[in-house]
Formats: sequence, structure tokens, C-alpha cells
Amino acid sequence: MNRIRKFCLALGLLSVASVASADAILVAVAANFMAPMKRITTAFERKTGHEVKASFGSTGKLYAQIENGAPFEALLAADEATPKKLRGESMAVPGSRFTYAVGTLVLWSAKPDLVDGKGRVLKSGDFAKLAIANPKLAPYGAAAVETMTALGVEKALEPKFVVGENIAQTFQFVDSGNADLGFVALSQVMKKGEITKGSSWIVPADLHAPIRQDAVVLLKGKGRPGVAALMEFLKGDEARAIIRSFGYSV
Repeated sequence: MNRIRKFCLALGLLSVASVASADAILVAVAANFMAPMKRITTAFERKTGHEVKASFGSTGKLYAQIENGAPFEALLAADEATPKKLRGESMAVPGSRFTYAVGTLVLWSAKPDLVDGKGRVLKSGDFAKLAIANPKLAPYGAAAVETMTALGVEKALEPKFVVGENIAQTFQFVDSGNADLGFVALSQVMKKGEITKGSSWIVPADLHAPIRQDAVVLLKGKGRPGVAALMEFLKGDEARAIIRSFGYSV
């Protein structure tokens, strides 16, 4: 009986130690990565016991919040420039930055026949409103402007722009019909490896700078086991499989 009691006590202490060592971490995440991050969070929490609280927004807005003292412990940006900038301003941990995904830009409409497979609709201009994310805040918005500039249509289409604060709002403009079409992240319209709704054109990568999305540990996350574990998990096979399933490359 004493042995059973000792065994139960040991199990109880182990359980308490496990809970005590688990972190609840606060992570800033680019809006385009919302869907994959939710799945990654579920898998990560199940595997490690750590809890992730994610705050989603445009990379520019998240940077401004970090600069103003927001308690984020890590940033998953939609670009590589912002994490570099944070490191240069001594707001990120040296050596912690890495590319966790490379994004894909897509011209998409909820209407089945509006967007052709080569994006010729941009030159025809046969639509009323085109949604893009704010290019000053959102890397996908900047990539959209680069694409239109490369095609020679940016000035002609500018009066039709409906500008979203971030890529999530931009998607909502198109999905709701408030814009006829828009430049969004492939991850927002892809399910189970394919685009299942509307019409689309996946923008060739040579029409804009690569959308390298970097993660970095912020100073508030330095030494936190949960933050370190999440960064490692993002580099692992399970997270990468989820990331690829949403149309990113890794």
C-alpha cells in the first residue's frame, strides 16, 4: 500500500512540475498566417503543453505596437525587413531570426469567371473595385503594387483600389463582394491543397520581390522555454507540413 501511495505521489509531483514548467506565451503574427498558425498552435500545445496566445495584424501595425512596448515575446512577420529592423534597434534577440515560410500572392475573386488564369483581367480593367492591403504596412500589399507596376497597370487601376488595413481585411473585402477581386495570400483561399472557390491567378514570383516571412524572438521572450520551443517547432516537419498545405514554401 505504501508503494502505491508513493507511486501516486510521484505521479502527482510530476504532473505539477509539468504544469509549472509550461509557458503561456504571447506571439505577434502576420494576418496572412492566421489559418496555418491556428493549426500549428493546436499541434504545438498538444505536443508541448505550452500555451500560445496569438495576436494577428499587419506587420507594420505589429511593429508599431512592439515599438510602443506591447508585451509580445516573438514576432512572425510577413516580411524579412521588419525582424531585421527590430534586431538593428536592439528589440530582438541576436541570432534568433529565421525564415519560417515564403508566401505566394494570388489575384482572387469570389466570382467564378472573373479572374482568368493569366491575370489578363488587370489589363482589361473590366471590374469596379480591386482590393489590396496597405502597401506601407503589409508586405503582400507591397507585392501587389510591384506586380501591377511590372505589368504597367498600376496607375490605370489606382482609382479602383479598395485598401485594407491588413491582408485579412483585404480578403474580407473580396469575399464579401465589396470588391470584385483583390490581391490576397494564397493561404487565405487554399484548402486541402487547392483553391476551391471563385476564380484566381497565382502571381508569378518574378513579378515581385520574394515574400520571405521571418520569425524572431523579441527581448521579452528571451530565455522563455515556451518561446524557444515554438521557434523549434516551426522548423520541424509537423509545422512545415501544415505550412505547405496552405500554399507556402519553406
